[in-house]
Amino acid sequence: MAASCLNRKFCCSICLELLKDPVTTSCGHSYCITCVKSHWDTEDEKRVYSCPQCRQVFTPRPVLVKSTMLADLVEELKKTGLQAAPADHCYPHYDSTNVCSRHDEVMKMFCRTDQQSICYLCSVDEHKGHDTVSAAAERSEKQRELEVSRENIQQRIQDREKDVKLLQQEVEAINGSADKTVGNSEKMFTELIRLMEKRRSDVKQQVRSQQQTEVSRVKELQEKLEQEITELKRRDAEMKKLSHTQDHNQFLHDYPSLSPLSESTHSSSIKSRPLRYFEDVTETVSEVRDKLQDVLREKWTNITQTVTEVDVLRSEPEPEPKTRAEFLQYSCDITLDPNTAHTKLILSDGNRKVKVRWENQSYSSHPDRFTDWCCQVLSKESLTGRCYWEVRRGGGVSVAVAYKNISRAGISDECVFGHNDKSWALECDDSYNYVYNSVFTRVFGPQSSRVGVYLDHRAGILSFYSITKTMTLLHRVQTTFTQPLHAGFGFYGCVGHTAELCELK
Repeated sequence: MAASCLNRKFCCSICLELLKDPVTTSCGHSYCITCVKSHWDTEDEKRVYSCPQCRQVFTPRPVLVKSTMLADLVEELKKTGLQAAPADHCYPHYDSTNVCSRHDEVMKMFCRTDQQSICYLCSVDEHKGHDTVSAAAERSEKQRELEVSRENIQQRIQDREKDVKLLQQEVEAINGSADKTVGNSEKMFTELIRLMEKRRSDVKQQVRSQQQTEVSRVKELQEKLEQEITELKRRDAEMKKLSHTQDHNQFLHDYPSLSPLSESTHSSSIKSRPLRYFEDVTETVSEVRDKLQDVLREKWTNITQTVTEVDVLRSEPEPEPKTRAEFLQYSCDITLDPNTAHTKLILSDGNRKVKVRWENQSYSSHPDRFTDWCCQVLSKESLTGRCYWEVRRGGGVSVAVAYKNISRAGISDECVFGHNDKSWALECDDSYNYVYNSVFTRVFGPQSSRVGVYLDHRAGILSFYSITKTMTLLHRVQTTFTQPLHAGFGFYGCVGHTAELCELK
């Protein structure tokens, strides 16, 4: 037994035979030179070499030198007549985990069924009938799997590094575009400010110049009138003196010497027209200011929307809703804007309901109000993104969406929902008609007093639904919206007809 244990100390843990031309690695383990070279030959592709026993890694591949002392010891063993221990009993002394605790045999087998290392006796005993292979074969298989996994990981690393590089380029592009846009915007706003400053200066200069001219004219007229007053006072004094003359003959003698009084050429011009000041200029400037504010307010929404639509990492769009429950996820709170309501319309229920009345309502004048034959109203809220709302109608109603800059007055189609390129409408009465840019499309579907409207502004989708016990698609529009939209109702002179924005739970 002692000889067997001694032999094991001089066994190669790869071939399990006495060492032939032994070499020792830097980690202190010894092998046959041909065994360890063959083992490392299989690792050439990885360019990483490891000790078969302790797995210490060497880079680059070590240069092996024959261990003279160990070779001499092995030769001495041979001379004593001791034979190498049988292969089945020769196992590394350094690692008890490689020895079967039940049979005291080297675990050179692997049970794939139980996923554990076993010895040969185990394979014909409790692991009989299992899927068993040699440990070397299993290691070779797992090594291949490991290499495939490493290749996949390395490929993913390369892909991610490429993605990181692309994202860095995106960051640079975003920063560059933003910087350029900010610079251009600053330049354009500076030009606008400079123009406004110039116009302000021009108005001031013109007013002051006209002020000076008018004051000069008034003072000139004032001076002439004062001269006329002096002359008139002098004449009045002469006449007064003459009127006090007691001698009749003297009075008659002096009277012809009075020159006739001429008509005034100044006072009549003053009476014929009132003096004009500069209040009209203030009103005109005020009109310009209001128009500029309206333009800036309207276009500012477009600017902010355009900025927020910049989405480099935009994901795939979500699918359209299919059920009413899914539509209700996008329900939005909408109210009607009194400043847009035609004078024949009266709002109620927190500006969610509108009714056509015979008499005009006492609304104040507002540039956003629909007038003439456009008996219409728009929502106060602008609509972007995904929105869903429902309308309960009483009678004929045009359920519409429109841009804020739709015309508000006149007897042309430019202000009527659906009759221009700034609005889209579903006319709901005894039948349905979809109208856009004065083109009518007959729509068929179940009649209902409730209409659902779905808007996906970014995707350019507008859909109308008949709401009964189920939802029925009446018409779907696919287009491109260039501005925020507003919900709207239109009526055609039918007193008593109503429309109401439903509260969705």
